[in-house]
Amino acid sequence: MAGRLIYLIGPSGSGKDSLLDAARTRLAERGCRIVRRVITRSAEAVGEAAQGVSPERFAGMEAQGAFALSWHANGLAYGIPLEIDDWLAAGQDVLVNGSRGHLKQTRDRYPHVLVLLLTVDQAVLRERLLARGRESVAEIDQRLARNTRFSESLLANNSDVHLLDNSGPIERTVERLLACIEEPAACA
Repeated sequence: MAGRLIYLIGPSGSGKDSLLDAARTRLAERGCRIVRRVITRSAEAVGEAAQGVSPERFAGMEAQGAFALSWHANGLAYGIPLEIDDWLAAGQDVLVNGSRGHLKQTRDRYPHVLVLLLTVDQAVLRERLLARGRESVAEIDQRLARNTRFSESLLANNSDVHLLDNSGPIERTVERLLACIEEPAACA
């Protein structure tokens, strides 16, 4: 029996990396693998435990067919290693920290994908982005407005996207994530 691709998406600062870190052990107990993405930023960069590669190395990997999925966003390139196809074929569920903008391409390749949109209260998200210190206040406000428009459009055009709120304690979000994976209708 084939495994299921679980595609976690959400705006920058919504807590995707924190959620995956907090849920890692419990997901592994359920036989769910969390994918380590390949990203064109240094391994020393703060954030997820991704494999950092140079843009040239990424382009070479992409040309050699090393990725099941790949995309470019925010000046970076992201790749999901091709080995996920082996894991899925072996019956394992696979959780990917994905891209909202790459959802159509993901669905084309994996039609039975479970899509989880991690949301967070705008005030909480604004505070998280400010605390990161990567952008100016004006850039953060522009990002928040863009996120709102993007999420509204995504939900209007994709009735099977399941919402997962991360405005409260991470433990509560982990419980909701596990419930959504177990029974997607529980996320409705």
